[in-house]
Amino acid sequence: MNSKEKIHEKFFADIWKQQNFIKEIKTLDGELIQILEAGEENKEHAGPDFCNARIKIGNITYVGDVEIDTTQNDWKNHGHLLNDRFNKVILHAVFSNDSNHSHVFTQNGRKIPTLAFCNFLSQSLASTIKNAILNDREKRTNKMPCNELSDNLGEKEKVAFLEELGLERFRKKCERAVTRLRELIYLKETKVSEPLIHYTLPKEYSEKILSYDDLNDRLIWEQLFYELIFEALGYSQNKNIMLHLAQSVNLEFLRHFTDRDDFCMAAESVYFSVGGLLPDVLNLKEEHTSEYTRKIFQKWQEIKNSYDGRIFSETDWHFFQLRPQNFPTVRIAGGVFLVERILKQNLISGIFKKMNEIHKPEVLIQILRNLLIVKADGYWKTHYVFDKPSSGEIKYFIGNTRVEEILVNVVFPFAYIYFELFNKKHLSQKTLNTFSHILLSAENNLVKEISESLGLSNHWKRSSINQGMIELFRSFCSKGKCTSCKIGKKVFISSESRVSNL
Repeated sequence: MNSKEKIHEKFFADIWKQQNFIKEIKTLDGELIQILEAGEENKEHAGPDFCNARIKIGNITYVGDVEIDTTQNDWKNHGHLLNDRFNKVILHAVFSNDSNHSHVFTQNGRKIPTLAFCNFLSQSLASTIKNAILNDREKRTNKMPCNELSDNLGEKEKVAFLEELGLERFRKKCERAVTRLRELIYLKETKVSEPLIHYTLPKEYSEKILSYDDLNDRLIWEQLFYELIFEALGYSQNKNIMLHLAQSVNLEFLRHFTDRDDFCMAAESVYFSVGGLLPDVLNLKEEHTSEYTRKIFQKWQEIKNSYDGRIFSETDWHFFQLRPQNFPTVRIAGGVFLVERILKQNLISGIFKKMNEIHKPEVLIQILRNLLIVKADGYWKTHYVFDKPSSGEIKYFIGNTRVEEILVNVVFPFAYIYFELFNKKHLSQKTLNTFSHILLSAENNLVKEISESLGLSNHWKRSSINQGMIELFRSFCSKGKCTSCKIGKKVFISSESRVSNL
């Protein structure tokens, strides 16, 4: 194999089928593995790679599925831990272990041992694979396949297509929010306790025409908004765990504490304890534990008997390669202030009121920013993690850049579906127009590279164009769908005709 080739998981699956191991294989915990039956390869690509495998691990023989990944963290990164299709997996086979953990967990909480088979391959084969993976990482880029040909298309056509894609991305966000709204209506009517009970949304709920009675429940809209906000605060690395935290610690539970003067601290005690982020105070020396940590711990002791939801682990969170200001501890601290505004200051009604009253988009956007910005205060102003002061003060828990992204990804899609479903068409159209007028102040790496590839460095700030660039890459460039893309079609056809005329 050429070391410059990209290594696909299909190659690792072939290693599994052929059992190209040069010595006895063991789990990361050191238990002996005997492959009695490697299993049947899954051709549907909608679940584990191998089904009906029979494997002896230690002294126990298991029958179930095998998932093949490049690294240990792919289990989490690919969403397997949240997918019930992977609940029958009995072994996680990876090329290499890039984590500190010897196992992974299924959606229903079952522990799965991991085999890192790079330790059991011939040295030449293992080296070839490692070199190919490193080479692929070095070459990997977000730029478009038509990077050097995009000048063949005029700026006006590019911008028009990106605006179209930006609206398509907006529509997808709205559809996802409506789907979750239907789930919340279903949960309310059936009194299902999420996420302890797993469910599939019945067809009659997924397809029913929502009535005024279905929609006229402030608590459902508040829960939806709250979940979307927390998901956005998690960024890409922690958005799933932040969403599940908001679904577990729902607003119905938090309303029990709204009359307390120490609501924010009570909420923090719940989030950090349920999230698995609070240190084990009982096993720490007194001098190593701050007064804040002890108070948080004590409040949770008072509250925990009234909580019957899911408890998470610190290993569910990502801290690696995050800027300290983006640590989940800091984002949760900021989220608490927004929860207080939702429950005690009627934040959502305030947003809708401003959207109805203010007609100049730039003025409205600035006012909405002010409603969502959270200045740093209290313990987390000088800490990124528990009981270790930061080198400087944090100015904002949720600053202008993050608020802009919340407006684009949460507030405007949320407001749009609210106005649409209540048949307030003039306000839904106004929402869409305002969304298109947002000028963003920060440029992410993906948008920067797409901007440079298309030669549109002056357009990325407009939210509709910005979102269009992301949609372009996610739906076309990254999937190699050049012939389905308006830009790809034109630039490649133009390039081919120029070559044929030479």
